[in-house]
Amino acid sequence: MPITGPAPDAADLERLAKVAFETIPDVLKERVREVVIRVDEFPDDDVLDEMGADSEFEILGLYQGLSVDKKTSWDVLQGLDVIYLYRRPILDFWCETGERLDAVVRHVLIHEIGHHFGFSDEDMERIEFDD
Repeated sequence: MPITGPAPDAADLERLAKVAFETIPDVLKERVREVVIRVDEFPDDDVLDEMGADSEFEILGLYQGLSVDKKTSWDVLQGLDVIYLYRRPILDFWCETGERLDAVVRHVLIHEIGHHFGFSDEDMERIEFDD
């Protein structure tokens, strides 16, 4: 079935992300404290360069911050960790795969948190689908 209607905007993705965050497995959720979920259209040039991306559509999300086990009290005062969700790449992936958008957003959250805390792709796949 073709997708019709207007594309979800940043507020729509933010709402989906808040709901999805509540459903991520505890093994990941317990590692994240006071994280902000931010929706941007695309990753910026610095992120693209840092990640070695050839296209702004290659990166669906990014976790920026320090691991809880590496934070000091000074780091806590400096600000919150941020999970960036990139709206256009996520929508592109959603259209290409035909998956439900809420499932795509949940998948991106799980992978960004998992990669940040050193989980392998195999670990995250097991965590995501065994939950």
